[in-house]
Amino acid sequence: MELENIVANTVLLKAREGGGGNRKGKSKKWKQMLQFPHISLCEELRQTTEKDYSSLCERQPIGRLLFRQFCDTRPELRRCVKFLDAVAEYEVTPDERRKECGQELIDKYFNPKSEDHVSEVEAAMMAQCTERLQQEACKELFKDCTKLIHDYLSVAPFADYLDSMYFNRFLQWKWLER
Repeated sequence: MELENIVANTVLLKAREGGGGNRKGKSKKWKQMLQFPHISLCEELRQTTEKDYSSLCERQPIGRLLFRQFCDTRPELRRCVKFLDAVAEYEVTPDERRKECGQELIDKYFNPKSEDHVSEVEAAMMAQCTERLQQEACKELFKDCTKLIHDYLSVAPFADYLDSMYFNRFLQWKWLER
């Protein structure tokens, strides 16, 4: 094990040496290897990649980040992502603060006058969440709302994402990963 570490460290140092001078630590070889390919080289990947919202935009870290960057370009999608983040934060909030956090979430995202209002969640579902929060602030309070938002994001916004430069960048990352 120790010999493997020594070999790995030696290889790393050799790679960093590169061209010497002011290029110390910047190997030309590594720079060339880690360049994104032209998107035309990724067409085979575009055909073979499974185009599933859950897999690409939730489970894969790069796909998740790029989909969120895509959503940031549109206000209605940005609100949905902010809502999902707020719900994730609510779920990990300590029990003694959960009711307060839930009320803040409802005030911010369920209020039609708020600039962060999430119109994709139906009024009946909003009322149900508000009522359930008063009874008990459980972790699963917004589960139906988040499912509804994910369902919404997985249709038209996801189709637009697949035609965007953000998905092209995802394909380039996957090509590099190979």
